[in-house]
Amino acid sequence: MSMLHKVITLANFKGGVGKSTSTAAIGACLAMKGYKVLLVDLDGQSNLTLYYVPNADIMEDSIFDTLVSGKAIPIINVKPNLDIVPSSLEMSSAEIAMTNTLAREQVLSRALSDVKVNYDFILIDCPPSLGIVTTNAFIAADEILVPMTPELLPLKGMKMLDSFVSSLKVVRPSVKLSGVFITRYNHRKLNKAVSEALKKRYADITFKTIIRENISIAESAGSGQSIFEYEPNSNGAKDYLELTEEILRQFNIS
Repeated sequence: MSMLHKVITLANFKGGVGKSTSTAAIGACLAMKGYKVLLVDLDGQSNLTLYYVPNADIMEDSIFDTLVSGKAIPIINVKPNLDIVPSSLEMSSAEIAMTNTLAREQVLSRALSDVKVNYDFILIDCPPSLGIVTTNAFIAADEILVPMTPELLPLKGMKMLDSFVSSLKVVRPSVKLSGVFITRYNHRKLNKAVSEALKKRYADITFKTIIRENISIAESAGSGQSIFEYEPNSNGAKDYLELTEEILRQFNIS
């Protein structure tokens, strides 16, 4: 089977919507299915890194050193078929540190081009902002996925995200939002109303699979285990398996 080399960025400028959790779970699921997967953590909070590397704070290099100093991408193997590029606290200052970098919106693309050949999927977890770091993740991506909680504020934020992505077409004409999926869903009235509004407005890119609110998802973070190892029979594991399979179908990958 030849490598796919597909780069998928997960982004939302609002925090707490399940970006890191989703990146960790989808990545683990793809790896379990036999694909070679690289996770890239661009968020200064390092939630994705801490998911699989609990002692990440003692590591020497992170993605910060690649973006700011041009060092080779630091890659750690965490599970069979699953590698990660760790983040660090310094990523919080990456926006300022990259101010004078030449062609600064394409630094990540160039860095990934060296390692892309080794992977079927590269999943990028973004910080909750629309700055130069997220711009790098969008320019590097083949597909952009947006995890969203079913509340009013994230729905308004989708419009901002939409226009931000459109503004990047000057640099990369093929850049587009490829999919939206709902996380932390419960059956409250507001959740249902917002979910319906989202499906209406973004009908062609809203995934059918909904990630239900599930305590096992929160508990598995930082355990060093994916949701599929931590609690394989949980709603969280079932939902993320279903979502991953829907993503593969959406991108015509068998």
